[in-house]
Amino acid sequence: MYVDLDGVRTWYDEHGAGEPLVLLHPAMTDARAFAPNVGALAQGFRVLTPERRGHGRTPDVEGPYESGRMAADTTAFVELVARGPAHLVGCSTGATVALLATLHRPELVRRLVLVAGVFHRDGWAPGVLDETPPDFMADSYGEISPDGRDHFAVVAEKLARWHDHQPALTDEDLARVENRTLVMVADDDEVTLEHAVELYRGIRDAELAIVPGTSHGLLVEKPELCNGMIVDFLSNDPVPTFAPIRRAG
Repeated sequence: MYVDLDGVRTWYDEHGAGEPLVLLHPAMTDARAFAPNVGALAQGFRVLTPERRGHGRTPDVEGPYESGRMAADTTAFVELVARGPAHLVGCSTGATVALLATLHRPELVRRLVLVAGVFHRDGWAPGVLDETPPDFMADSYGEISPDGRDHFAVVAEKLARWHDHQPALTDEDLARVENRTLVMVADDDEVTLEHAVELYRGIRDAELAIVPGTSHGLLVEKPELCNGMIVDFLSNDPVPTFAPIRRAG
């Protein structure tokens, strides 16, 4: 299915029924990245899987990738397709986009799940952003992109320029997030654990999950564990705790 988001012919799919849940994929991938997760999530939610400009079946458009545009694309999708407030679950760069969208239009976000994402570019482990995308990513892109495999290099360059400067949120920005949030990260992630903890501490109503024995691909590596934590977080209220410190107030 396609929807027009301010001139961007955006592809998405839909699964299940219930409260809307929007999945935001990592950079240089597409909605197929959530194949191990959609089935479990769709048992209790209306799961929507949009593909951002230049990704998957959504064609690229002129101009650079900018934080404001990514956030605006996402909130427009929530308004037009989800038709109201939705849960946002973003992975890697998709988590950053989810966070930016929440800051842009908090009233459109129910609960927020940030999986292996950064709020500042310095949160990536040293050398991660210097790596050349592997050939399999270009092959995967070429399988479904309307722009063809050769356009992958253009998308990769746009993303590299975006990563050089964005995101660059501050502790003050994080303090503005009032939505209940789950921060998830692998114990051997491309995002540093210190940065994930800073993200967790910066958001007032946040919870933290470190998934053992996984890497940046934690949603694929241990889908049952990750899916269970996400569903539990989105479905249930916080439990009373016996010895709170951060939440003592």
